[in-house]
Amino acid sequence: MEKVGGPIKRTAEAVVKDIRRQTRRKFGSEEKIRIVLEGLKGEESISEICRKEGIAPALYYRWIKDFIEAGKKRLNGDTDKSKKKTVSKKSIKLAKVLS
Repeated sequence: MEKVGGPIKRTAEAVVKDIRRQTRRKFGSEEKIRIVLEGLKGEESISEICRKEGIAPALYYRWIKDFIEAGKKRLNGDTDKSKKKTVSKKSIKLAKVLS
């Protein structure tokens, strides 16, 4: 018979998952950019960079994809600042029409 309110036994896999979740590294945007630019330089292979930084190559490639897409948006003027300017210009025009 099992004790009521006693510790619940967990599998080893569950314990390892909890430990990994608690010790997962969080990379800031500056760190991500530094790592992506290091890969773009081409001085080291992507595998070496990922091994040195302790990240999976798939994560690196996700970051580089995000980096390139953000650059495209910036070059196309699809940033929040340009949207705010457009909205404010439209609101000024609307205020003039209504006056």
